Amino acid sequence: MEDDSSLLAKPEAPGTTVEPEPEAVVDEEERDPESNSLNQPLLKRNRTLSTNPLALVGASVSHIESLDYEINENDLFKHDWRSRSRVQVLQYIFLKWLLAFLVGLLTGLIATLINLAIENIAGYKLLAIVGFIQEERYLSGLVFFTGVNFSLTLSAAVLCVCFAPTAAGPGIPEIKAYLNGVDTPDMFGANTLLVKIFGSIGAVSAGLDLGKEGPLVHISACIASLLAQGGPDNYRLKWRWLRYFNNDRDRRDIITCGSSSGVCAAFRAPVGGVLFALEEVATWWRSSLLWRTFFSTAVVVVVLRAFIEVCNSGKCGLFGTGGLIIFDVSDVKVSYHAMDLIPVIIIGIIGGLLGSLYNHVLHKVLRLYNLINQKGKLHKVLLALGVSLFTSVCQYCLPFLAQCRPCDPSFREPCPTNDRAGNFKQFNCPAGHYNDLATLLLTTNDDAVRNIFSSHTSSEFHHTSILIFFALYCILGLITFGIAVPSGLFLPIILMGSGYGRLLGMLMGSYTNLDQGLYAVLGAASLMSGSMRMTVSLCVIFLELTNNLLLLPITMIVLLIAKTVGDCFNPSIYDIILELKGLPFLDANPEPWMRNLTVGELADAKPPVVTLCGIEKVSRIVDVLKNTTHNAFPVVDEDVLVPGTVATGATELHGLILRAHLVQALKKKWFLTEKRRTLDWEVREKFNWVELSERELKIEQVAVTRQEMEMYVDLHPLTNTTPYTVVESMSVAKAMVLFRQVGLRHMLIVPKYQGAGVPAIVGILTRQDLRAYNILTAFPHLASHKEQGKHN
Repeated sequence: MEDDSSLLAKPEAPGTTVEPEPEAVVDEEERDPESNSLNQPLLKRNRTLSTNPLALVGASVSHIESLDYEINENDLFKHDWRSRSRVQVLQYIFLKWLLAFLVGLLTGLIATLINLAIENIAGYKLLAIVGFIQEERYLSGLVFFTGVNFSLTLSAAVLCVCFAPTAAGPGIPEIKAYLNGVDTPDMFGANTLLVKIFGSIGAVSAGLDLGKEGPLVHISACIASLLAQGGPDNYRLKWRWLRYFNNDRDRRDIITCGSSSGVCAAFRAPVGGVLFALEEVATWWRSSLLWRTFFSTAVVVVVLRAFIEVCNSGKCGLFGTGGLIIFDVSDVKVSYHAMDLIPVIIIGIIGGLLGSLYNHVLHKVLRLYNLINQKGKLHKVLLALGVSLFTSVCQYCLPFLAQCRPCDPSFREPCPTNDRAGNFKQFNCPAGHYNDLATLLLTTNDDAVRNIFSSHTSSEFHHTSILIFFALYCILGLITFGIAVPSGLFLPIILMGSGYGRLLGMLMGSYTNLDQGLYAVLGAASLMSGSMRMTVSLCVIFLELTNNLLLLPITMIVLLIAKTVGDCFNPSIYDIILELKGLPFLDANPEPWMRNLTVGELADAKPPVVTLCGIEKVSRIVDVLKNTTHNAFPVVDEDVLVPGTVATGATELHGLILRAHLVQALKKKWFLTEKRRTLDWEVREKFNWVELSERELKIEQVAVTRQEMEMYVDLHPLTNTTPYTVVESMSVAKAMVLFRQVGLRHMLIVPKYQGAGVPAIVGILTRQDLRAYNILTAFPHLASHKEQGKHN
């Protein structure tokens, strides 16, 4: 649904399905969703300045609306704010901290349960494989390994495809869009939460090249959203205290706490989680929010620490040193000289190049997967199962290519081992020997990272094994992300980066003072920075992961170089996914050519704005609501007496009224038999600010009689009298910065000159109007300026 009041469109019935129907699109090319080539957007867009946008939310196509982060300062809000007692203010503050605590507590508990389930399922699977290998029943072991992984992937894919398509993928791009002001339907529902939890367990236990880190961020955001709104839509609690959070602004803050708690639960990195929310997902930030996010992550860490103590006592089944335990390299003494900076710089450059290349190729793979997924649910499941079969066969069969290596007495860990974990797996080797490739492939992803990060093991791995490991996970990292299961990008990128980092460390040999495990850590950090373009948060996360503060200087150098190199080629992977999904995300930096266009010129390219009078006829309101899909309308009064003067005949822009408030007025039958202004007590007797915060009511659900059509409604008490306005001469670039930083849904454009015959309002800008794609469609000549900016 469009949230702009300057475009007349045919109304849509409530509950309309969001799948793009062939007859719903005029253009012949857009009728066939399978006509997308690898160079076209995943979703077709109407070539108009303001559109009814469709976007991919998870794996589901949905209509997209904006969120109301702006405070609606109408008469009711002002009265409520003035009448709040000190106790009510303290209740509001206490509830915010209580919700932050509950988000951290529940995130820690669920993260623990997910890790317990994954470690035990994968652990018993790997122990069974060891039994087959020891009995030399290699083919039976392959059938069992492939069959178990096939079943686990099938369960995760069916859950996502049939019950919650929005649970597919990491969820971080959608969270980033939500915090930017884009409403993502069903993204934080109870079904999505449950499917994300059990789907992540199945997908990660199946040995797929994906992590639980991204899903944990989404899970924590779902917890935060459900707590803030009092539960699922069908079973929502109506507690009086929860009324404070019945608005988009406060829900945005609690979901920000959720995103930081999810990262903390994934990496046991509380400070890194806060910085991740600040650097990567949050658009709007303030100091009080910083304290609450830090409090949430602190609660998560306490919960995880408590369960680690319990599990270390042997009460968690096979769960032991996996899952919640950080990749500790604190026992390594980091000492380096000036010459060691050369390989560090090389790692940063390689990370930037490979990260941008990974983004580019994954971009093409996701387009290809979209063509397959459009064919139906069965194709989505088959695609996931195909990837699972390929992954299982490679993980089981490739270790047979590696040569058995003798155990060195200097190794600090037992060698060989036949346990589910361990750094020297015997696999098919004779006594006293181990298979280095099996150590990396026939284990969980967490243990694989731990093994390749291991220090004081310079002779453990052979160059060929590391090369095979790196090549395999490059392929798996490209083909696994995008299938219909919950998946994260963090761990696949860490696996790829640690592979080439360790390989470079082996090639350096005696020419460097750095341990090969540290090279693996730096390689993982460089590829993550080269792909995701994070620096500060990523640096702190790796320091908390590895528990070694001495890595700080060289980690900073690697991250800065990798990000700089990657930015020379393409955007971050999350920005690419946002663009592919069609989510109208507003970037912090407007395009340079936007300074050549004014907001007045944008308004001229749109149909005339639809306005309402301060005291409007019911029939006019009903007609506007039924024949437009706009979310707000300017309220303009004619022939107004200018305060402090005797001049009359002025035109007043009284403010902006929301569609939901108009529907509430019709539902409440707040009609007047004569055209007059209402008194304050009349308004407060009929409405309260809690009712006005509801957004679910539709005009089709309201019945108005023919007699009521001739009555009037006083819109003044319901109108936001302080909307953000800009002069028509302001550049689009400046307006976009204001729109994003304040978190607006509507921005009114007023004329530069005032006088008789000059309208009070020129137009309205919405999120869709400020998107570069829509502007270039309406103003094709600006494309030349865009190309010039690229060359400059």
